[in-house]
Amino acid sequence: MVVALLAAACGSNGEQATAGPTPTGPTPTGATSPAPTGLTNPEPSPTADLAEARVALERVATLEQPLAIAVRPGDPALYVAEKVGRVVALADGAEPRTVLNLTGQVSLGSEQGLLGLAFSPNGRFLYVDFTDTNGDTRVTEFAFGDAGADVGSRRDVLFVPQPFSNHNGGALAFGPDGYLYIALGDGGSGGDPFGNSQSLSTLLGKILRISPRPSRDRPFGIPPDNPFVDTPGAMPEIWDYGLRNPWRFSFDRETGDLWIGDVGQSAWEEVDVERAGSPGGLNFGWNLYEGTHPFGAGGDTAGLTMPVFEYIHDGGVCSVTGGYVYRGTAIPDLVGAYVFGDYCEGQLEALVLRGDRATGHRLLGLRVDGLASFGEDAKGELYVLALSGDVLKLVPAEG
Repeated sequence: MVVALLAAACGSNGEQATAGPTPTGPTPTGATSPAPTGLTNPEPSPTADLAEARVALERVATLEQPLAIAVRPGDPALYVAEKVGRVVALADGAEPRTVLNLTGQVSLGSEQGLLGLAFSPNGRFLYVDFTDTNGDTRVTEFAFGDAGADVGSRRDVLFVPQPFSNHNGGALAFGPDGYLYIALGDGGSGGDPFGNSQSLSTLLGKILRISPRPSRDRPFGIPPDNPFVDTPGAMPEIWDYGLRNPWRFSFDRETGDLWIGDVGQSAWEEVDVERAGSPGGLNFGWNLYEGTHPFGAGGDTAGLTMPVFEYIHDGGVCSVTGGYVYRGTAIPDLVGAYVFGDYCEGQLEALVLRGDRATGHRLLGLRVDGLASFGEDAKGELYVLALSGDVLKLVPAEG
């Protein structure tokens, strides 16, 4: 059934990441076909008429603090990560089915838990991002079949110590190039006290890009065209940097552009975009800038990639929740628009990118209590996840 608008929430929240180029190296292990070519900054398809888009929300399920959605190639189910440590499969007409249970193995602070999931391009492996009982980040692989995750196949791919309990990032996604992208916040506290986001010697405050299968003496491979592979003192896993708490990031399935919602400090929230075909190495500015506004040392913006959209903390907003560019068919007037929101206010919003500028920004007239995340199914239809438990589908409004 279609649910009515829900009251806005107050709270804080944060995470997300960037877009990938066509690799020059071999196809990453686990891809079902060669990595795509020709992603040379195509302009997104325009919306039919964003101003005319009329949408509603349909409740799909009620779970325990859902935070992320993934789809498995050739599988009609939606897979949802619950903050408490479970991955649940949702299929039409069937009761929710737990396919992985990590409860008791994850920390459950306000910004901790099971934070992200992604399937390999061939569907054989499930990757999850969670904070362990010490509060540190782990990206872990499980072989996956029709019965769910094989817990005996567990393999830790990446471990990142976290100095504080907040700003863990946690989003995972395979890019159009077949590599795994991982979002990490700046390590927490406030103001990035250790300068992690601007440092290339730490993985914190970054978007990483790896080939997740074992490679020589590592539990994962480094794509040979990562931007800092040959930079002395830099971590070769880094794709982009200068992020505070990317929550969330997604790839436009049509263009390959990477969209990031990066949570601000105390005044400005921002949306960042990295065009497909980028060689990586973008610096999104934190902690020199909060949005387009100097923070701390501030300084020249030369060499920085500034947000395409920002909004000030006013009227109850507090923390951007990054979303997706809509590429479904059910709501034609929304096609090509980026749909996102704010955790505290709960308003669903949309905008269109023209060149390097966001245009046509509007509220969609829907409010969700505890707006924590968005998801996309195999057909490009969008879903909204609320910490209150609702898994909601964006549908055309009747009449």
